[in-house]
Parts: sequence; structure tokens; C-alpha cells
Amino acid sequence: MKVDFSAPRGQTSALFLVAALLAASMWFYVQRVLIPYEMEDAAVQERPRGNLSDLYPRWLGARELLLHHHNPYSDDITIEIQKGYYGRALDPARPNDPKDQQGFAYPVYVVFLLAPFVRFSFHFVQLAFYWTLIALTAASVWLWLRALRWRLPVLATASCVALTLGSFAAVQGIKLQQLSLLVAALLAGAVACVASGFLFCGGVLLAAATIKPQLAWPLVAWLLVWALHDWRNRRRFLFGFGLVMVLLLAGAEIILPGWWRMFAHALGQYHRYTQNQSVLLLPWEYSGIVIAAAVIACAFFLWRLRGEPAEAGNFGLAISLVLALTVLVVPMYAPYNQVLFLPAILVLVRDRTFFTSRSRGVRFLYLAAAFALAWQWIGSLILSGAYLLGWRAWAISAWKVPFFATFSLPVFVFALILLKVQVAQRPRRVDESR
Repeated sequence: MKVDFSAPRGQTSALFLVAALLAASMWFYVQRVLIPYEMEDAAVQERPRGNLSDLYPRWLGARELLLHHHNPYSDDITIEIQKGYYGRALDPARPNDPKDQQGFAYPVYVVFLLAPFVRFSFHFVQLAFYWTLIALTAASVWLWLRALRWRLPVLATASCVALTLGSFAAVQGIKLQQLSLLVAALLAGAVACVASGFLFCGGVLLAAATIKPQLAWPLVAWLLVWALHDWRNRRRFLFGFGLVMVLLLAGAEIILPGWWRMFAHALGQYHRYTQNQSVLLLPWEYSGIVIAAAVIACAFFLWRLRGEPAEAGNFGLAISLVLALTVLVVPMYAPYNQVLFLPAILVLVRDRTFFTSRSRGVRFLYLAAAFALAWQWIGSLILSGAYLLGWRAWAISAWKVPFFATFSLPVFVFALILLKVQVAQRPRRVDESR
């Protein structure tokens, strides 16, 4: 079935119902299939399970620093974090204990965002953050549509929201209270502000997003290049970003002098005990070559787009490419990071005729990307249906099914967006040669 977002109301209503069904199947799969499997497996392996909230280490570190003046990077605080996150401190003598120590591996200025909540119970903070992430993730759909200059009917927009909230990346991030979803919303807000002419506000939001540097700084680098290219008209963005970064860094140094050395040490430990790698899942000597080639290719095309005004279509395309590259090369293949794909996927849907009208190879790649994206919902529908029909044991044993295309999707999306950017520049080269 061909999806037409400009179709009559009856068709968009049907599309929304399908999107709602797919989203419901994903939430049901996670709650009734994936989580029970993880609990059963943890019991067999004697792995500890506490609150398992990725917000908890940051919240506890912020509370200990702001209320008790304890170093959040210290071993003592890491042990306290483990007692909440895992239910007990990790024991190196137990081979099945998790390797992730759950240390405070964030820039210390993340505590400024959490400061209003350090006096509340974590149960309250956890619940509030859960619903905040749902609201922000839904709002980010509208923000990206605005940044991409794509107007959709209300039901079509609602379908995009349902599919986004019902994607495994979003569901996992919401369940874990992952700050990646907060950063993704801040990035969406920053780009939407820039595209709407609110450059100072865009810079402020982008600076706040650097609480997760590995996700934010590729876009920061590109937007700084973009702003410096036209200093006179874009300097407000630089002022907003620079002002907030100075305040964050200075404030961090005041509350914890020398924090950046502690952060660098904690980050090094984090990469050692988690052995993180990109979604390419290749040995470093090979993945490094691929990553270098991807970065160089993007740098070449993005350099040519640095003069694009924020209201131009190619500006949104450049943003999509930067975020697709970020997911491809970031040294962590957690599915929740794929929420950064949202603008790229919107571009692929919006410009579908561009891809389907090209060569057979491009059409095949586009269909492969569509299938890889849809497979998560195909898998969740199959396992949810099996569970409801009484085949609970089989559904739980087949819990991996929705993940089969997880690592291929970033490669397909990046390749297609890179192709779109490359082709989008051709008319400009012809014009410039005249």
C-alpha cells in the first residue's frame, strides 16, 4: 500500500488507525514479552535488577553534589548508584554480574538541569520524567516537521507521532528514562528555532543538549560552521550558544573544580567496561576506515551547504545528514539513540518519489530501508499476536525477532540521505558554472 500523506481524510484516518495499532503492538511486546524475558533470564543468571533507570545515576549524582557536596565521579557514589540501579553493589567475583558500573559518566553541568528535582523522592522524579519524555518525544515530531518545512494534515501528523512513540527506540528510551530522548528533543527544538529565525534561542537549546556530548557535538560542529559562514546574519546563534556554554562550564568549575579531568577519566572507564562500538559491529580496524570515509564524505558535502539559509530545504537536509552520521558513528549501538533518525526518516518519506524514480539499485536500497524500518513493527505484531493467542512461552523465546533489522537501518538511512544531499547540490554546481 502506498502511503500518501496528502490523501483524503478517509485514507489518513485509516493510516492513523494502522499507526496506532503498530504502536500499541510495540508497547505490548515490550511490556509482556521483552521485559518478562529479561526478568526470567536475570533470575536464571542471578543478575541483579533494581530500578534500572538511566536517570537514577544522574539524579543521585546531582543530589549528592548539590546537597551534600560529594564528588559524583567518586567510587563511593558509584557504589550508591549501583545499589539503586541494580538493587545491590556489583560483585566482581560474580561472573554474571553486569559489566556496566553505572558511574556518573556525564559532564557535571547536567546537575543544573536536575537541580529542581534533587529534593523530591526518586519515585516522583521517575514518574514525572517518564511522562515528560513522552510529551517531548511527541513534540519533537512537530518540531522536525517545522524545521523541514513540511506541512501535514492533523491526522497525518498524529500518525507520525504514534509511530514515533511506538518505535522501539522511543519505547526503550522512555522505559529506561534515557536522557538521549531529552537531548533529541533539545536538538529538535534548537533546529526548529534556527529554521524559524529565532537564532539566539536555537543556540541556547543546542548548548543545553551538550549534556550528552557524543550525540550533540556533531550537530554543534556543523551549525558553528554554518553560523560562522555568515557571521553578520547568524551571529545571534553563536551568541546564544556561546553564552550558555560559558555559564555551564563556569558554573560546573565553581561547584566541582577540575571536574573535566574526572569526567574524562569516568568516560574512559565507561568505554572500557562497556566495550562500546558503533552500529557497524565491525572490528575497530575496519569500522574505523568506514567511519573515516563516512565523515569525510559528509564533510565534503556539508561544506558546500554551509551557505544555505535556514529556511531553505537543503538546510533541513544537511541537519538530517549530520544526525544520520551521528547514529552511524557514535560508539554505542543502543537502539534508543536511533530517535535521532527522525528527521532523516521524515525526509525519506516526504521525498519518496525522488528515490523510487531513480535507478534500480537506489529503488532497492530505498525498499530495503523501508523494510528495515517496518520490521520492528512486523516483529512486535507477530509476537504480540502469538502471546494473545496463548503462545506465551514461544513469544518470549522469540523475543529477538523485532531486532533483526536494528543494525542495518542506520546504514541504509545514512546512504540514502547522503545520496539525496549529493544530488541536491547538482543544480547549484550547474548554476555556478554559468
